[in-house]
Amino acid sequence: MAELAALEDPRAREVNEKRGDDHGVNLSKLRAVAKRLKTQQELARQLWETNDTAARLLALLICRPKAYEGDELDAMLREAGTPKVHDWLVNYVVKKSPHSEDLRQSWFADPDPVVASAGWALTTERVAKSPEGLDLPGLLDVIESGMREAPDRLQWAMNHCLAQIGIEHAELRARALDIGERLEVLKDYPTPPNCTSPFAPIWINEMVRRAGEGRAG
Repeated sequence: MAELAALEDPRAREVNEKRGDDHGVNLSKLRAVAKRLKTQQELARQLWETNDTAARLLALLICRPKAYEGDELDAMLREAGTPKVHDWLVNYVVKKSPHSEDLRQSWFADPDPVVASAGWALTTERVAKSPEGLDLPGLLDVIESGMREAPDRLQWAMNHCLAQIGIEHAELRARALDIGERLEVLKDYPTPPNCTSPFAPIWINEMVRRAGEGRAG
């Protein structure tokens, strides 16, 4: 904890706080600490229990994802707090867990929109990698009816799923584009130069274009 405190950078904290995070540690330096520590499950559990954001991020880098039970991961998600801890928990731990599908199903329609956003993130992963058994038209129905009014983090996750369906599934692309155009979610999102807009129609068309160029090459 003393080592993490010594990595505190006021400028990094200022930037992170604009995104809803409450730590000031440069993530490259945090990854360097994790690389040195390697996998240490017991230490990861202790770091998580500190309730400190930087410590929890480090915990997620050095833990053993398959060592957690499903109910543990559910509890961790509900107390994750900041967006970065939430994102790393889902992407670095839950996605590698044997409980990921059960958690996806239980989180997807959770009344807590932050928890539901994790369910949508796991669903987006399946849309891209293992869509068998998913009701993709049904997902588009839910997105069409609920995305515009959804809270920010849930809206972002639903929008990602919309884009992924449009990118990966040509037979549903026209409908995904139509939903994106009509709902206009993230249409005016500030996008840095050389980055793809998160507005679904632009995102879908750009990724399909790149895939086409890749095949042509």
